[in-house]
Amino acid sequence: MISVLVVDDSVVVRRLIVDALGEAPGIQVVGTAANGLLAQAKIDQLKPDVVTMDIEMPEMNGIEAVRELRKRHAVLPVIMFSTLSAAGASATLEALSAGATDYVTKPSNVGSVKESIAAVREQLVPKIQALGGRRRPPAAAPPGGQVPAAGARPGALPARPGLPPASAARPATVGPAPVRPATRRGTQGRIDILAIGSSTGGPDALTKVLLGLPADLPVPVVITQHMPPVFTKMFAERLDRSTPLRVVEAGDGMELAAGTVYIAPGDRHLIFNRRGTATLTQLSNAPQENSCRPAVDVMFRSVAALYGGTAFAAVLTGMGQDGRGGAKVLRDAGAEILAQDEASSVVWGMPGAVAGAGLADEILPLDRIAGALLNRVRVGRSPAVAR
Repeated sequence: MISVLVVDDSVVVRRLIVDALGEAPGIQVVGTAANGLLAQAKIDQLKPDVVTMDIEMPEMNGIEAVRELRKRHAVLPVIMFSTLSAAGASATLEALSAGATDYVTKPSNVGSVKESIAAVREQLVPKIQALGGRRRPPAAAPPGGQVPAAGARPGALPARPGLPPASAARPATVGPAPVRPATRRGTQGRIDILAIGSSTGGPDALTKVLLGLPADLPVPVVITQHMPPVFTKMFAERLDRSTPLRVVEAGDGMELAAGTVYIAPGDRHLIFNRRGTATLTQLSNAPQENSCRPAVDVMFRSVAALYGGTAFAAVLTGMGQDGRGGAKVLRDAGAEILAQDEASSVVWGMPGAVAGAGLADEILPLDRIAGALLNRVRVGRSPAVAR
């Protein structure tokens, strides 16, 4: 049974969350608190597995509470309860930076209490279930940070299957998009684009990865992070201020440029198209995939169609398995793929799905991923740089 402490200054919202979790299997609300200060004492007393935390509260707000909590509870999952607004997005990102684990958005434009409860349950229950066992020690990684995929020998990379014809890659683009000749693993061919997918825990992980990449990175970076509208724009602006690279929320018709990061906007898939020698961004309202829009699978398929073996992809921490199908298309087209290891992931769902399917060329801890991406980009451009 996963125990939950609900922290919110609103009696109505506390009751809403308690009711939303009341019928969820394997979840028990063990207490509530009206502000962050009271929450500290309740956490010590009740020792919950997960905390839900409002942001705007008297005496001690949610951001202050997370900072204080992290001094004594390094890995206790904290899910922020945020409004779907610019102010809410900014505060939520600040809370994530302070150490919060994830967030959900408060229901808006909902017609009844019953619908509000259902909306909260739909968002919150999967996150609590995924994060509730986070404090159990993760599987230990072998020396070097390599975690063998299912069926792989310890310390060995999964065998790369034979490369199919270029037509096997499913394009998610408009107009002709020939796949470039595949580059087999070990040939150290030129890399022309980095593609990254992430979800739960992704904002922190992406920040750390981008901090490790230089402003003069000779390729563009495209990212799908599961986030709602408004949040992606605020997140891109935050990364643009705090990392060496230029970071933007992707819009329609942007030409991909070296040293620039393009983040898929909330509720739109990010795909790509060619105009002459230029690669342009394109936003899609196509249906959700893996219950997500933007979806990593959609972006990865589009990258595979345009770049083939000159793409290098990374799948970071996140719930579910979004990215596994796209990683298969990328790998069949000759691209190489990194997955974040379990020990450094908030949730080893997405990277674990890629690793378990034998699609990861390397499985690395978060603090080694930026270096691996940078070294691989440099290989093929400067023969003096070894991987």
